[in-house]
Amino acid sequence: MSPEVLLDPTSERVPETRPRAPRPESLEDKAVGLLDIRKARGDVFLDRLAELLAARGLRVARFRKPTFAKIAPPDLRREISVKCDVVIEALAD
Repeated sequence: MSPEVLLDPTSERVPETRPRAPRPESLEDKAVGLLDIRKARGDVFLDRLAELLAARGLRVARFRKPTFAKIAPPDLRREISVKCDVVIEALAD
């Protein structure tokens, strides 16, 4: 598999190579975080996704950034990292 290039949209001047985080084999017994970045209708997508995940018996935690225009505050990132095993971020317009 060829490596993919991911660019950080937070004004990085020289792209930094970062390995992808390993994905779990299964979501069983995992806490799934859903991060709403506050773009229009992202919450609609996450509402439906939360329903589908909960129907599978998964634990779901919801989070919201204060604004889509800035990165998530350190306290929010810390809370997500402590409470969740995996995170899904909603991007929608």
